[in-house]
Amino acid sequence: MEKTFQDLALSEQILKALEEKGYGYPTRIQAEAIPPLMQWKDVIAKAPTGTGKTFAFGIPMISHIDAESDQVQGLILAPTRELAMQIGEELRSLLTYYKNIRVTVLYGGAKIDSQLRALKKNPQIVVATPGRLMDHYNRHSIRFDKIQTVILDEADRMLDMGFFKDVTHILDKIKNRKNLGLFSATISQEVMTVSWMYQRDEVEITVQPTAESRPDIDQYSLSVPALEKEAATRQLLHTMGFERVIIFCNTKHMCQRLCDDLKRWGVDADCLHGDIRQATREKTMATFRKGKLPVLIATDVASRGIDVDDVDCVINYDVPQENEYYIHRIGRTGRARKKGMAFSVVGTFPEKAKLDEIAKYSHFEIKPVKLTEDGALVLQVPSQPAPRRRYR
Repeated sequence: MEKTFQDLALSEQILKALEEKGYGYPTRIQAEAIPPLMQWKDVIAKAPTGTGKTFAFGIPMISHIDAESDQVQGLILAPTRELAMQIGEELRSLLTYYKNIRVTVLYGGAKIDSQLRALKKNPQIVVATPGRLMDHYNRHSIRFDKIQTVILDEADRMLDMGFFKDVTHILDKIKNRKNLGLFSATISQEVMTVSWMYQRDEVEITVQPTAESRPDIDQYSLSVPALEKEAATRQLLHTMGFERVIIFCNTKHMCQRLCDDLKRWGVDADCLHGDIRQATREKTMATFRKGKLPVLIATDVASRGIDVDDVDCVINYDVPQENEYYIHRIGRTGRARKKGMAFSVVGTFPEKAKLDEIAKYSHFEIKPVKLTEDGALVLQVPSQPAPRRRYR
């Protein structure tokens, strides 16, 4: 059985923040990197973009922070300001239920005064590009003596960009470091050199950009205006006549809201999410297993107990946040050598872009379909460009 975030012995604050964001299962890089980092081990990880690397190193770093201390304890180095800002935002989203843990992002091309003011608020975690970090170190606006964990994100890219000297200089200055994590899409010679120089008994992790399993599932996308997603889902349930369906939402709020709305329309549905008491969850799950509940609506985190072999269809009411979550979700159908179906209801351009990325990452064919005026579901044929006219 696949690991859940609960299996990783994380704090209640982290688990609540993950559920609120709609994250249920750890991706492979998260499941493999979080335990050794929590044990203060060095890690060198090769994993493609879109596999959840930020949470893989961010969760252990946050877990180790002493919130009573005003010293910088965690340092993340990134090659570009855009990546540094993105990492900062993702870490702050994990800190929703923590008090007094602060994150500051330092990068070049921005006024140093605002960053100096941010450092005076005594952050415990700093995300930085190497050049700007050294500027602050030389100004004595940041100290390295209490830093315990250092992470190099996109290490190959950073070292290829000419930061090798800066990075090694920074690592030499951090005397009390307990562990070092190198996260990289490729393990270049420079990454290997940094590992050899600064890591001891490192845990090596490799995540290939391929899905490990290929269940027999027909996959479709249904694009509708954002405000018509619910009506399209109802129409899908009515048209296809499924006996047992799981609908996935990214958040518990959307899960409950969709469940209430479908019930008002006469759909026999119930839901599973983190705010529902465990006894009620178990009762709902038992009803679904026995085939007495046709439609189950769930968040990823609440769906971990769903182990039913004859689910006709999975509907992604929300496109999942991470590529691997899509694989987890649709894997609920097409089991026991039966053919399954999966629909993703797409209401916005960002959702379409994310689904395209998932298809590319997973090497799945997700066919576009549309609902006709009489409620039938038909494959959408891509429009052909008009032939070019030739002029003499």
